[in-house]
Amino acid sequence: MSKVDLSQFEFEGHSSQALGDLRNLSDEDKESLLMSGVDSEEAGRSGSFLHLDHSGAYCNVKNEGVEIMDIKDALKKYDGLPEYYWKLIDKDKDEITRKASEVTHGGYFIRAKKGVKIEEPVQSCLFIKANKTGQSVHNIVIVEEDAELHIITGCAVSPHSHGSAHLGISEFYVKKGGKLTFTMVHNWSEDTSVIPRSAGIVEEGGQFLNNYVLLKPVKYLQMYPSITLNGSNSVARFNSVVVAPEGSYLDMGNKVVLNAPDTRAEIIARTITTGGTIISRGLIEANDVPAKGHLECKGLILGKGRIHAIPELDGTVEGVELSHEAAVGKIAKEEIEYLMARGMDEEEATSTIVRGFLNTDIMGLPEKLRKAVDQQIRELDASDAM
Repeated sequence: MSKVDLSQFEFEGHSSQALGDLRNLSDEDKESLLMSGVDSEEAGRSGSFLHLDHSGAYCNVKNEGVEIMDIKDALKKYDGLPEYYWKLIDKDKDEITRKASEVTHGGYFIRAKKGVKIEEPVQSCLFIKANKTGQSVHNIVIVEEDAELHIITGCAVSPHSHGSAHLGISEFYVKKGGKLTFTMVHNWSEDTSVIPRSAGIVEEGGQFLNNYVLLKPVKYLQMYPSITLNGSNSVARFNSVVVAPEGSYLDMGNKVVLNAPDTRAEIIARTITTGGTIISRGLIEANDVPAKGHLECKGLILGKGRIHAIPELDGTVEGVELSHEAAVGKIAKEEIEYLMARGMDEEEATSTIVRGFLNTDIMGLPEKLRKAVDQQIRELDASDAM
């Protein structure tokens, strides 16, 4: 159950006009998109998608090996997408899924065609500009047999938008021998509530690699994507980098189910609180052998705040190999003293340790965003780390 009252938000009345070019956005909006990984110049991108408030605003395909469209258009084109639409998530799971099934404003449909290696990432953005908006989207990603695709998806809110909520249903399908790298950057605000529901299936020899970055405040976040490895020699990896400032409440984690032999899973979470609350969950379930999984939840408390790590391993057959490592604490005084002895002051030493802890070297992000991420980390209050 979420802690969000959906009746507070407006799920009607905020439709937007289509954009002919992302460069037609205001400089302020382009900056918001860039801080969520989306480049309005579309440089080095195979395609772009933008959903604004209650409607799709922009879609552009630059590589014929990938198909990108609004989910509403995909449902019309493919007779309701009977193999993929609402197949991995129960509409009646909770009040969030029920609302999302009742009201769907749009979302993206992205398909990498069989055997095609899409070298440049596809970028998508789910953007909120209006006040008190309830945005409900449904996304479907399909990587067909032996195809490869990298998606950078950004979720953002305008600095002038207040008291909004984002509901997102996402379903991922990685076919035999396919590879999907999915990088999500959240750029919300201190009064935005975010409640996505996500699930995926990976077939034989497939790979699902997920990167998640959250360094800005958010009022409430609840997400727990689940990936099921149904084919032999399939792999799932999650890597999360998260900071929770004061006022943020994050209930988040990942789940991987190993349902076939020779499957592997890795969940790595690096979290920092500077005053907010983080519930860091992780579950690896193994139902076949051989199967290997490792779960790692590490957190730093800089000053005030709370981190509650909940790692879980569930093996149902003899021979599974599952491990976990969890740690919550502060930066060791010895580490800071070591760097200070080599010429750094205390603030520089702390920032260096924090940057290394968060590890923001994530493939495919615009250079300006990567620099902004480093700057945000440097701005963490070094005095709180002692």
